[in-house]
Amino acid sequence: MIDTAGPATRPPARSAAASRPRLRPAPAEPLAAAARRRRRSARARSAAADLLGVLAWISAAVAVLLWLVTPSSREVTGVGSVLTDAGIVAGLIGTDLTLVMLVLAARVPLIDRVFGQDNAIAVHRSLGKPVLYLLLAHGALLTLGYSAESANSPVAETIALFSTPDMPLAYLALGLFLVVVVSSLVAVRRRLPYEVWHVIHLLSYAAVLVALPHMLSVGGVLSAGSWQRTYWIALYVLALGLIALYRFVLPVVVTFRHRIRVTAVEPIAPGVVSIHLAGRSLDRLGVEGGQYGVWRFWTARTWWHAHPVSFSAVPGSAHARITVRDLGAGSARLGRISPGAFVSLEGPYGLFTSRARTAPYLALVASGIGITPVRALLEDTDLRPGEATVLLRGSDGDQQYLWDETAGLANATGSALYAMVGHRAHSRESWMTEEDVRRGVTLRTVFPRLLESDLYVCGPRVWSDLVVREARLAGVPEHQIHQERFE
Repeated sequence: MIDTAGPATRPPARSAAASRPRLRPAPAEPLAAAARRRRRSARARSAAADLLGVLAWISAAVAVLLWLVTPSSREVTGVGSVLTDAGIVAGLIGTDLTLVMLVLAARVPLIDRVFGQDNAIAVHRSLGKPVLYLLLAHGALLTLGYSAESANSPVAETIALFSTPDMPLAYLALGLFLVVVVSSLVAVRRRLPYEVWHVIHLLSYAAVLVALPHMLSVGGVLSAGSWQRTYWIALYVLALGLIALYRFVLPVVVTFRHRIRVTAVEPIAPGVVSIHLAGRSLDRLGVEGGQYGVWRFWTARTWWHAHPVSFSAVPGSAHARITVRDLGAGSARLGRISPGAFVSLEGPYGLFTSRARTAPYLALVASGIGITPVRALLEDTDLRPGEATVLLRGSDGDQQYLWDETAGLANATGSALYAMVGHRAHSRESWMTEEDVRRGVTLRTVFPRLLESDLYVCGPRVWSDLVVREARLAGVPEHQIHQERFE
């Protein structure tokens, strides 16, 4: 049931290992002026996103254009050459988009600041099937084209292609791409342990590498000394270089520079622990409230599993904290880590921060372990009294993780805080309790200035999707909705 009595007054938790909320003085900038500044920042970010999208498509267009201006592309002599040319174009576009996919997954800071890592990965996933179809079309059209020109059957032509240098590698690359895409289908992925799926997904790097030799040696499309060859080598160097830098080199540098170790594992609810960390100059990580990192704990039982987990407090110079719920075998092991364990970090990542704000007011909605980025966001945001309203949602008393700390932050910033406790309604699909549904509670009644607010929502996927759906129906503009998912 929602508590509408006013801002919560409970003090923050005071366990020995808990960190004191870091508060900033109230800013002098008026709300309207701050909103105008945020809108300008949002427009700049949107323009940058459009530019990056255009550049991605231009890269494919340039690849095709460079081939079209070569003499061989104008030698159309029949059906066979038409099929062959169509196969070449499909392969060029498919390979270019494959490199785009790898860059989107490389955790490049610029892409994270513009799109947010979750949105970048969503685009990465959406390209998977189209890229596979283009690569399958590439192989099929070339085989049919060569078959028509040589008067061989498609089967005989396929056998002949296998005897061509580097072509077995091309078929291997296509098979690897097929395995990666099929394993990423929702129905298949849910049946696979995360670790198995992740290892399979790493095959995409191998597929890109083993496909390169046939591009450079077969068919003369990328002949030595041509602009095409130079262009494609540059694309490969750029994509693989970004992956090497941001997925491997930089995380190693960050890890050894800050030397993060576990200092304590604090149970805060059944199946939920806060992991307290110590290190050097952790405030120089540049963490903003609401962001997450990809953590790897170097113990015998956990070293092989990386965990994307939000910071549940803004790091200080020598300490940081994350809060983890037992959502499977991997996360359950984190609750049994011994103090002193060495920790590596990739990040921070995410746009679930005050930097993404565009509106004068702030509405925060969190359920379950979704409280972690919301609590850190509230801690790290300059607020005037009455600017922010927080709604905490839990199925029962056991799900009130970090609520005391959040209440303390709300009190200190003059923010309203409400709680809604109880199982979801059964009479209709809703993110609220049955009692609140019957009372006519809506987002508009909880947040009277909803349309003038940035709405931040974090919690289980189905639940948070229902909150976002109601916000859209209420008329909240899309750029004012910020959703963080833990799936």
